[in-house]
Amino acid sequence: MNVTDKGTKCSQLPADENRMEGSPQKNSAEHEGYAGVHNPLKITENNITDANLSKERLLEAILDRDNMNKAFKRVKSNKGSHGVDGMGVDELLQHLKETGDQLRQSILDGKHRPNPVRRVEIPKDNGKKRNLGIPTVVDRVVQQAIAQVLTPIFEKQFLDESFGFRPGRSAHDAIRKCQENIDEGYSYVVDMDLEKYFDTVNQSKMVEVLSRTIKDGRVISLIHKYLRAGVIVRHKFEEADVGVPQGGPLSPILSNIMLNELDKELKRRGHRFVRYADDLLIFCKSRRSAERTYENILPFIEKKLFLKVNREKTVVDYVGKVKFLGFSFYRKKGETRVRIHPKSVAKMRSRVKELTARSNGMGNEFRAMKLRRYIMGWINYFKIADMKSLMSQIDEWMRRLVYPENSFATTLKKAKRY
Repeated sequence: MNVTDKGTKCSQLPADENRMEGSPQKNSAEHEGYAGVHNPLKITENNITDANLSKERLLEAILDRDNMNKAFKRVKSNKGSHGVDGMGVDELLQHLKETGDQLRQSILDGKHRPNPVRRVEIPKDNGKKRNLGIPTVVDRVVQQAIAQVLTPIFEKQFLDESFGFRPGRSAHDAIRKCQENIDEGYSYVVDMDLEKYFDTVNQSKMVEVLSRTIKDGRVISLIHKYLRAGVIVRHKFEEADVGVPQGGPLSPILSNIMLNELDKELKRRGHRFVRYADDLLIFCKSRRSAERTYENILPFIEKKLFLKVNREKTVVDYVGKVKFLGFSFYRKKGETRVRIHPKSVAKMRSRVKELTARSNGMGNEFRAMKLRRYIMGWINYFKIADMKSLMSQIDEWMRRLVYPENSFATTLKKAKRY
């Protein structure tokens, strides 16, 4: 197998779109750094458009030289942390040059066995932790190659109300769709909370849904192996018979494939909704209608899709009282506007304090660079919100905390140029 660093030939695989540790996605579009908001995972269109690929020879398309090389470059550019084997991205090219042909053949022969993922726990806003599973760099290549081929096939099936982890769609688009619904009188929502979604996906149901479209059984088998690869937690192996490991390139597309089943059911019932990954708002014209909608859709989610709804966190309320992707909604002069949710502001303040603390071990120059990058990302994410008065308050706070050149006012002006 020919693998090159310049993207000419590669029959091997690399993959991953990791941002933190080695993971591409988080539970929400509102993430630390707020980078790449208009395309959070840098998902791009693929040139594989032949629908017949979904029939019999999809595996060959996945292992195609150009597709593999694209996957390798993606994994390399995303960097990210090592998996259980300790191999870093910088070692990947040489490894694929030496073993790429064997890897490709083992996948074709059905003998490839993915490594377990490495468990990483990421703190959440509520004090709890979210589990990420970091695949090895080689497995990230394989996963990325699969995702690149699956994306154009399933994009044709996904609905317009879905925005997360999709080419050319963003959290900003999702917010604008929410505004449209509210402007048309749908001012009450079911703010659905799927409990530990990635950890609770029923793998048999996942395979069933995939098999309706993917007729190449070898690809189904390969994906199933990744679902069942297991996880290393504190140096101990744990089996994985449920869930989609959150942290590899496959999890975003698999997440959307499963939740597209819910999208289609909501559409069939005539509901207005907006979904970004597993964040879902169902829009209704009255509180009672929203309550009925919640009661009626609950059995489908739990008995048909075998997912868990967190009844304590799921909210039925006026839309102005909910937080969605870090934003909140309000009405002004007959139109729906958005503002930054107070919890998002509190999270930003906490992060800024961490970055400016002299006890964090960073030098002044590096600390200033990290701070500027964070502030710019935060403002770029929230710039669609009404935040002039808020920025004045934050700017004053920032000037007291740090120094004038890092002010929000200055950064806001720069952000609005783009």
